[in-house]
Amino acid sequence: HNPFSPLRLPWLANVTLYGCVFAGGDLVHQLIAQKEHMDWKHTRNVAIVAISFHGNFNYFWLRALERRFPGKSAGMVFRKLLLDQSFASPLATSVFYTGVSYLEGKEDVFEDWREKFFNTWRTGLMYWPFMQFLNFVLMPLHMRTAFMGCCAFLWAIFLCFSRQDGDGTATVALMNGWMDGWIDR
Repeated sequence: HNPFSPLRLPWLANVTLYGCVFAGGDLVHQLIAQKEHMDWKHTRNVAIVAISFHGNFNYFWLRALERRFPGKSAGMVFRKLLLDQSFASPLATSVFYTGVSYLEGKEDVFEDWREKFFNTWRTGLMYWPFMQFLNFVLMPLHMRTAFMGCCAFLWAIFLCFSRQDGDGTATVALMNGWMDGWIDR
């Protein structure tokens, strides 16, 4: 019996995974953007926001959705998707932009949010509904936060790019950011 088994401590395992995935996403963004010096403070700030909010919020949010809308019928999955994209997604995006700005000591913590939130949320509508559909239909409840965390790896790369170099749109991220970083190598 391992007392630290992820099945014994699902909350801790899920929250830790989320923090690691977001930190990894920031590191990948920095590598792709060919930063001359790794900004470890930024990676730390991203991890703090992911651990303190995103991992915790998603862990309890997904359980609350399942309690309110149990099962995998089309109607229940649709309700979960609708609530997730209309409430959780805007909240998570807002906390990312403002939380990282706060930890960096920006004078106006809402500046990035004002400039990039709407584009980021719209971009997320091209990605998250499909990922969450798979999550709600295929994953058992105890694995949903972990699955979402794994899907969040690409999203974290995108968020970190958008916050530092982009405008929250997939077009700018793909054409002016990520592609340039890979092509120049």
